[in-house]
Amino acid sequence: MAKYVITYDIGTTGIKTCLIEIDKEMKILGSSSLGYGLYVDDEVGVKGGAEQNADEWWNAMCVTTKTVFEKVPYIKKEQIDGISFCSQMQGLVLVDKEGNCVRNPMSYMDQRAREELKNGIAHGFKIAGAEVTKLLKYLRYTGAVSSSVKDPIWKYKWVEAHESEIFNKVYKWLDVKEYLICRASGEFVMTRDSAFATLLYDTRKGHEGWCKPICDMVGVDIKHLPEIKECTEKVGEVTEKAAVELGLAPGTAVFGGGGDASLIGVGAGCTEVGDTHIYSGTSGWVGTIVDRQVVDAGAMMAAIVGADPKTYNYFGELETSNKCVEWVKDHLALDDIGVYLQDKNISDSVEALNINLYDYMEEVIDQIPAGSNGTIFTPWLHGNRCPFEDPNAAGMFFNIKIETGKTELIRAVVEGICFHMRWMLERQDIKKEVSISNPIRFCGGGALGAVTCQILSDILQRDIEVVDSPQNVGAVGAAACIAVGLGLIPDLQHVKTLIPAKYTYHPSKETKAVYDRNYKVFKNLYKSNKENFAILNG
Repeated sequence: MAKYVITYDIGTTGIKTCLIEIDKEMKILGSSSLGYGLYVDDEVGVKGGAEQNADEWWNAMCVTTKTVFEKVPYIKKEQIDGISFCSQMQGLVLVDKEGNCVRNPMSYMDQRAREELKNGIAHGFKIAGAEVTKLLKYLRYTGAVSSSVKDPIWKYKWVEAHESEIFNKVYKWLDVKEYLICRASGEFVMTRDSAFATLLYDTRKGHEGWCKPICDMVGVDIKHLPEIKECTEKVGEVTEKAAVELGLAPGTAVFGGGGDASLIGVGAGCTEVGDTHIYSGTSGWVGTIVDRQVVDAGAMMAAIVGADPKTYNYFGELETSNKCVEWVKDHLALDDIGVYLQDKNISDSVEALNINLYDYMEEVIDQIPAGSNGTIFTPWLHGNRCPFEDPNAAGMFFNIKIETGKTELIRAVVEGICFHMRWMLERQDIKKEVSISNPIRFCGGGALGAVTCQILSDILQRDIEVVDSPQNVGAVGAAACIAVGLGLIPDLQHVKTLIPAKYTYHPSKETKAVYDRNYKVFKNLYKSNKENFAILNG
C-alpha cells in the first residue's frame, strides 16, 4: 500500500516542498517552490556577514505546503504519513527556551569570525591552518578540524564576544532544519550528521555524541547542544499550532531527515562505498562514499558523518557553484534572457523559469567551442573552502581579448565550475582509502542542461549519469529517511535500486587537450593572485 509524505528541501535562497508517493518507487506527485532572502555584508552591518530570517523560512514552508495540496487535491492532509527535511548545513541558529531565535540565523556562508578563528585555533605553530596540538586533538576525537572561518563554532564565539546580552538568552544551538523541526514539533533535537557538522561530535566507536574535551578546548557550553537523533528516526509530531499554520494534520510524524551533504547523494542513488556524486546548486561539491574516516586537512576535505550510520561521505565543497550561473543571468545576460522568456509559453513557477533559463544558457554556450576561446573564469564569488581555504578569494575572468564576447564569458563560467570540480575530484583521488566511481552521478540544478553535463564529462574525462529530476534529489533523499523510519525499506543503501540513471554522457577525446591546457592555467590563477586577493579583500 502506498504511503504519502511531504519533504522540504531547504536551500540557501529558497525552499522546495514535494509531496511524494512511496510504493515500488518514489514518485513526486507535486511540488512548490518559494524564495527567501540571503542578507550579506552591508545588509547585516558586518563585513563577511551572511544572515537569513527564520520567519521567512517558516513562511515559505507554510505557503508551499498548502500549495502542494492544492496541486494534488486527491491527497488529503490526513493521508500524510510523515514529513522530513533536506537542508543547507553549518548554519548557526540560536534559540531561547521557547524555540524563538535570539538573533537572525547565520548562514554557512558567513565569514565574519576571522578573529575568533585566529584566537581559537589558527595561532602558534600551524599545520593546515590549525595550531598543531589542537589539530591533533581534533583529529583524535572528531576526525575533522574546525579550521574554516565559516565553521559554526567561530560564529558561535563571535556572538559570545560581540553580542553578550543576546548570547545570555541562548538555550540551544540548532541548525537550519533543526529550527524548523523545533517550530513544527516543539522538540529541540539535532540529527547526527548536523551534530558532526558542528565539529563538536565525538566519532570514536563507543563514544559517539557531543565531545566535552573539544567543547572545553574551544569554549562551547555543552548545555547549548541539543539531543542527537538519527536521520531516519521519528523525532516528534506536528503541534496543533504548527498544523494550522502549515495546513497539516496535528500529530503528523516528523522525521529527522538530513543535511544536503548527507541526503543529496542518497537521492541521486549514491549509497554504496565507492559511489561518487557531484552536486551543483547554489553551492557545490564532490562527494564519495567511504567506509572509514579520511582527512585531508591541507585541502579542507574530510569524510563526514552522513545519513547512513554505516558509511561516511568524503566531501569537498565549492562555496558558489550554480550561484555563479545566477550571477551570469543577473549581470551578463538579463536582457537577453528576459527577451527569451517572453517568447516562451511557460508557467510562472520558479522551476519552469529555471528550466527555461537553462534552455537559453545551453543554446548560448553550445555556440562556443570547448575552452571558450581561451577565456577562463574562477568560481570563487564568496571566497573558497576546498581544496584551499581563503575567504579573500574572488571570481575573475582571465585572458579576455578584443574579440571576446558575452557568449564566451557565459561558457567560461560553466567551464570554471567544472574545472573546480575536477580539482576537488583529483584531490580526493590521491587518497588510497578513496575509490572514485566511473560513472559519476551529477545532480542539482546544474545537471538540468545537457550541454553542461557534456562539458563536465569532457573536463573530467569520465562518464556522467543524471537521474530524473536532478534538481529534486534532496527531497527524494528526505523521503528515503521516512521510508526507512516507517520500515518500508530496510536501510538507505536499498535506495540505490530505486533510482536508476535517466541519461549518460561519455567524454570526448577531441576536447581533452584544450581542457587540460585551460585546467592547468585555472589552478595557477589562485597561486598567482593569492596576494592580490588579500590586498583587495583582506
